[in-house]
Formats: sequence, structure tokens, C-alpha cells
Amino acid sequence: MTLTLDQLYRGRFVTFDENRPEVDALGVLHGRIVALGEDASSCVARVTHDLGGAVCFPGFHDAHVHSVNFGLSLDELDLSTPPVMSLPELYDAVAQHASMLPKGAVVIGRGYDQNKLGGHHPQRRALDDVAHGHPVWLTHTSGHMCVVNTAALERIGADLDIEIDGGRVVRDRDGEPTGLLEERAQVLAQRLALPRSMATIASAIERAHRVYLAEGITSVCDAGVAGGWIGQSPAEMDGYQLARDEGRLSVRTTVMIAADVLGAMPRHLDDLATSGISAGIRTGLGDDWLRIGAMKVFSDGSLIGRTCWLSHGFEDEPDNLGYPQQSPDALRHQIIEAHLAGWQVATHAIGDAAISFVLDAYEEALARRPRKDHRHRIEHCGVTTDDSLDRIRRLGVIPVPQGRFIGELGDGMLAALGERRAKDTYRLASFLRAGISLPGSSDRPVVDGRPLLGIADMVARRTATGQPFGADESLTCDEAMRCYTTGSAFATHTDADRGTLSVGKLADFVALGSDPRRRVEPDTIASVPVQATVVGGKLVFGE
Repeated sequence: MTLTLDQLYRGRFVTFDENRPEVDALGVLHGRIVALGEDASSCVARVTHDLGGAVCFPGFHDAHVHSVNFGLSLDELDLSTPPVMSLPELYDAVAQHASMLPKGAVVIGRGYDQNKLGGHHPQRRALDDVAHGHPVWLTHTSGHMCVVNTAALERIGADLDIEIDGGRVVRDRDGEPTGLLEERAQVLAQRLALPRSMATIASAIERAHRVYLAEGITSVCDAGVAGGWIGQSPAEMDGYQLARDEGRLSVRTTVMIAADVLGAMPRHLDDLATSGISAGIRTGLGDDWLRIGAMKVFSDGSLIGRTCWLSHGFEDEPDNLGYPQQSPDALRHQIIEAHLAGWQVATHAIGDAAISFVLDAYEEALARRPRKDHRHRIEHCGVTTDDSLDRIRRLGVIPVPQGRFIGELGDGMLAALGERRAKDTYRLASFLRAGISLPGSSDRPVVDGRPLLGIADMVARRTATGQPFGADESLTCDEAMRCYTTGSAFATHTDADRGTLSVGKLADFVALGSDPRRRVEPDTIASVPVQATVVGGKLVFGE
């Protein structure tokens, strides 16, 4: 009996499946791949698509994004460089935007980088002068700090003299707040707009996903919702479910839950854990479209913002070691409790001191309750010493660095670390040589999240001004593309269904105008056009 396919796609398919590396046809039934090559061509199909000269790969999978934040940012004042090239230009942009808002509305902007604006953050008083009386809330490109003006401080009514564990209200020499709020101190500013409504969150997800599909992205992992300074609402997961119910969730999504939602939970003594979230929900709940992933923990802050936790001071601020996001005891407890409660744990750690501390916590957690295939992650895994790299390999931890950081933020990172430490920062090739699984990710909206742009940076390892940044950590284009497919699927525990074009897996793929692996210069990789994106066998972008 001949199998009748829902769709038959003809073209050149690079599968990343070692058993069948390349085929010329792919057959789909009920959203999954059921036949490849001649097996597919011999089937009857309800619909046949000829992809012509396109080269198809498994759909890109970004293992660390912030979809809600990105979708929201599309309506916010863009302060990135370019287009904003100086602080005077930033103030002009705020003034122009404020002049168009109704009375009392908040000026919300995002994306400025003090490293590209002469080394200085916007100042509260200067914002007062241009804001036409409006409250102003400007988020740094890293997301780890923000600047507010006097009208914003007055509206939120914050007590700026209180101690904030894992955060700081920056003051000038006279003790006056400059408007800069670092790390957890940002929760003060969030009162201006949070919590967001579920309808707003669902709309932001829809907008983000439309952009993703145009770039060949078929799966993402949203790296932290529902709590702390990263979340948009305590009920943020409800916004995701609303988007799913209304058909606006068009990219397969794994969602990390912020560890701030962990709370005391009576359990049986055999469970070891004393914490959890309501009903014992944990990693893995969900389906092919929307599932709960890791528990997201923050151990430190930003490299370009000079708040990440280092063992030695920054190159340009030698007395500054950064700081942990909470007391070390509380941080250790949070990581271990999440592990004991059955979660995959994904801990943000950029500085070498933070990475070492997180590895200590993972090792203790695994000693208390060994678990096979835990796939605990270190998000960003910035300044990674050889010793930490070896421990990552030994413990089975997954590092999640962002290659695009080098191209877009690399000059600021070089200024913060110097060339000597830069060679051990956002390592790539060293992880692969050690046999460590390596995903591809962007941390969007921190940087431009186009996968082909990130892949180009993983190959080039050069800053925006052309400076080499750890050139020995460069990958081949083939390796980088595997990171953005098979590596990301492994990091999110979805490799049984994604990452390769194999019989039985989801029919998610991207059709490119040419094979990026055949491009000689890294710059040309980013320019390869996305001709079509297919999710579950359905053509959702292109023709």
C-alpha cells in the first residue's frame, strides 16, 4: 500500500543526520517527516512543493532569547547604535519621542550602550531637561540596568536609600541618584509599566514570532519569564497560553521560569527538596508547541555594564569585581533546590567567579541527588577558564554563549577585559574540542538575533571595528550551523524531535538561497537569503 503524504517537498536537503546527510526529497504526514529521498519521491502527495535551487537545513533554533521583551521592543524608542551615535543624539531622540506622547505617558526606550556613547550612561537631570515632564525609562542593551529621570522616580515613589540585594542605585559624588539602576534595582522602575496584561504579552509574542519565521527560526527558548527583573508579569506563562489558544504562537517555544517563583513547599522527606512552584510543575510539561524548560537563575550581571562577577577587576575599572545577584548562600540554595525539585537548571553566569561558583553548586546538587542527563546549563558562560571548561565537561553541563555578542558588543567587552582575558571569553571551539555540546543563541533583543548573522560571527570572531576577539575560538560555518540546530535541540531536551531532518522528527526546516557553508568570507554568510520557512510541514514564510 502506497503511503499518501500531506506534503512532498523537492529540493536539496542537508539533514545533519549522519545516516543520511543529504537527500533530494522530504515527505510529511501529520506534521512529521515520514520519508526521505527516493522513499518520499515514490509516495503520493496531496500537495507537492518544488523548492528549486534552494538549500534546506533543519530549522534554526535559538536556545536563548527573550521573545516577550523583543516583541515589546518593536514598539519602544530604539536607542541602539546605530542609529543613536552619541549622548546628545540620545537626548534628542528622547525629546522628539516625548513631544509626541499624551500628557503623563512614559517614554520607554531600549538598546543604548554606554560603550558606544563615549563611556557614559544617560543622566537623570539631562533627561529631565528634554522629557517635557514625562517619566523616562531607558533600558541598557544588556537588559541588566536602566536609567530613569526625576519624574519617573517621583511616580514610582521608590525608597532609594534601602539596601537592594544584588542591585545598586548609582549615585554621584554628592550622593544624588544619577538615575542609573543596576541589576535587581531595576524592579523599582518596573512599577512604571508592569505587570503587563495577558493580551499585551500575547501580542508581543505574535510580533516576535513573525520576525523569527522570516529569519528561518522554527524553535526558540525564552530565557526567563514570570519573576524578578526579567519577567513582564507574574502570570506571564498565561500570556503564552493565550497566544497558543488564539493561534498567535507560530514558533515552537520552550519557556524558562524565573527562579524568583520558587517558594517553600511541603514535600515528602524522600523528595529532599523543600521548594517548588504550585502543583509541583517542573521542566518538561507541555507539548511540541509550548513547553516548560529550565528554571532560570541569575548569578551575576553584565560584562559590558561592568556588573558581572569576576575574580580580578575590570581592565578599565581595576577595583571593580562586579557582584553576585544575591548573597552566595541564597544563590547556592536556589540552584540546589531547583535541581532537587526535578528542574533542569539554567544559570546566568558571565564572570569567571560566577561560573566557578555555579559549577560548585551544580556539583553539590548532583552529589546530593545524582541525575542522569540533567543537562544543566550556564547561560552566556562568558569568561571561562581552562579549569572551568574541564569541570563543565566532567559535570555534563551545557554552556550557552552568544557568538553575536562579539560582533555587536565585542569592542566594549575588549575594553572591559583587555586582550588577555578576551581569549577565554565566549569560547566556542574549545567547548567542541572537549566534546561539550554547544547550542546557538542570540539573547535577543540584546543584539540582532538573525541566526545567519550569529553564525557569521561564530566564524569571524571580530568586533564591529574589526578587532580580533579570541580568534582561536572560531568555528567553521558547518559547526556553527550545527550549533543552531542539533546543539540547541540538545540544550532544550527536544533533540528527540528536532535538530536533524530525520524520519519521525518534526518537519521544521529553512530553505536558503545558497549554502552558507560554501561561502568563503564570513560577511557573506549573513547575506544568504531566507527563501522559505516550514514548520510542521506547512509553509509559513516565503513562497
